[in-house]
Amino acid sequence: MPLEALPQKNMTEGAGQIAVRELALNEVHARLGATMTERDGWFVPASYVEVEQEYAAVREAGAGLIDLSSRGRLLVSGSEAVQFLNGLITNDMKTLEQNCSMPAAFPNVQGRLIASVRVIRLSDEEAGKKVCPTFLIDTEAATSGTVLKTIERFTLAGDFRVNDISSQTVMLSLQGANAASAIDSVLGEAAVSAPNTVRQISWQQSGTQTDVTVIHASHTGASGFDLIVENDHAERLWNALQQAGAQPLGYDALEVLRVEAGIPRYGADMDDTNVVTETNLDDAVSYTKGCYIGQEIIARIKYRGHVAKKLSGVVFEGNYTVAPGAPISSVDGKEIGRITSVTNSPKLQQTIALAYLKYDYIAPGTPVKVVAANQEFAGKVVELPFVQ
Repeated sequence: MPLEALPQKNMTEGAGQIAVRELALNEVHARLGATMTERDGWFVPASYVEVEQEYAAVREAGAGLIDLSSRGRLLVSGSEAVQFLNGLITNDMKTLEQNCSMPAAFPNVQGRLIASVRVIRLSDEEAGKKVCPTFLIDTEAATSGTVLKTIERFTLAGDFRVNDISSQTVMLSLQGANAASAIDSVLGEAAVSAPNTVRQISWQQSGTQTDVTVIHASHTGASGFDLIVENDHAERLWNALQQAGAQPLGYDALEVLRVEAGIPRYGADMDDTNVVTETNLDDAVSYTKGCYIGQEIIARIKYRGHVAKKLSGVVFEGNYTVAPGAPISSVDGKEIGRITSVTNSPKLQQTIALAYLKYDYIAPGTPVKVVAANQEFAGKVVELPFVQ
């Protein structure tokens, strides 16, 4: 069935539970020999084979297959859905067309980030003279509970309904130059959508039919697609994508690819201590739509000055061991920022890092240095992403 038709879930289900959760495809990952790790309250695959091999599937004309089901998926619908969402998030829901997606952020009253999300407008229904749209909100595992609580409290204020479908569905992602051909092979040419667009495909295999939501999306800087399907059909879809040439890819390789793509992660590169506009989520903010929670602070920063610091890219010549949290200094020894994520880039053959830098030092080419383990490493500021 399409996502909009999934049954409503009791919103208090599982309240108070703190046990680490398993993915619906946990047994599939075990059969493939995955090494599991805990992240944001979920056991997820760290790797299946060598990380370098998984990384190469994305960067060297292949396709990596990732289980992103730990992310939160919320359906929001009703004739007042646009109105309520527009009062809560930074981007303009009025401009989001059907079967399209856009980034957005949930700020608090101080303009600080409580969640980064992707909003997808799935379908519109006519109810008399009213249009009743359905939106899918996709957010990181670390913020799914926060987003649910933030929007759930408005469900009694009008025609505004929320349904958490995270436990009823699986989200897979294909990333890499061959992602489109693998999607075409399994789901057909109609599934290969354009950037920021969505397709709902009726997939039939071996006499069994199900609906698959296909979202053109990149989590790695490479071409990619996210696929959402009900749990009962997820293993068949995973197997079909593998048979089409996709390489299972764990979160260790995904982390390298994410940093190369300059994509911030909640809990690592951003949290509720950051003003939204510090986090490099510029495409997630509309400055023309009017009032929303935190809007006054965010607009004032833009029109009356600039942020004090900004998430930026730093590269170091060579491969070094530098940890997140390491302080960054200017060439004259002033502390100007801190590293948030760091990795050795196979593509660039360099150590690369995401870091918050004071505004006066964010220009590309600015020389910086890091002192770690009694060693001093020279680097420079670069534009994001590191890898196109």
